Amino acid sequence: MRQFSLGDIQNLHSDVLEQAATEPVVLTSKSQASYVIMSVDNYEQLMNRIAQLEDFILGQQAQMAVANSRMVGSEIFTTELERLAALDD
Repeated sequence: MRQFSLGDIQNLHSDVLEQAATEPVVLTSKSQASYVIMSVDNYEQLMNRIAQLEDFILGQQAQMAVANSRMVGSEIFTTELERLAALDD
């Protein structure tokens, strides 16, 4: 990931934005990372990946909760959940 100071971006804004079109760019202030500039495509990919990971974790937590359940009829419930999950595939 490329890095520019805030002063650099004032002088070279077109170069910085061109770089941000291909990969995230870190802007620094007093040698500390302050901002990240990235293309909308990269941002949307990042947000989609985060949503996928959150869904995956929630699915695992639900499976663990069902597996640890001692409720009467949990086998029927589990079978129905698996059937519904298969419909999404």
